[in-house]
Amino acid sequence: MPRQKTVQNSELLKAALEGLEAQKKRIEEQISQVQGMLGRRRGRPPAAAAAIAPIVAKTGPKRKLSAAARKRIAAAQKRRWAEFRKKTEGAKE
Repeated sequence: MPRQKTVQNSELLKAALEGLEAQKKRIEEQISQVQGMLGRRRGRPPAAAAAIAPIVAKTGPKRKLSAAARKRIAAAQKRRWAEFRKKTEGAKE
């Protein structure tokens, strides 16, 4: 009887291993996609990134912001951070 139990355990372990390997492959693909988005690529870029590259290249040159626009953006961001800090200090107390 113990022989049959080890065969079942072996089959269960093999099935678990296959599932884990499939999960590992999926996670590795997701990691490579995120690395591609960040600009850190190992080896060839994934097919999806290669398909997007021509579209991105057609967007044209970067827009330049005026000094006044940069100041407005900086002031707005400072207000948002001040509000965030005010909320987090209130939560600590």
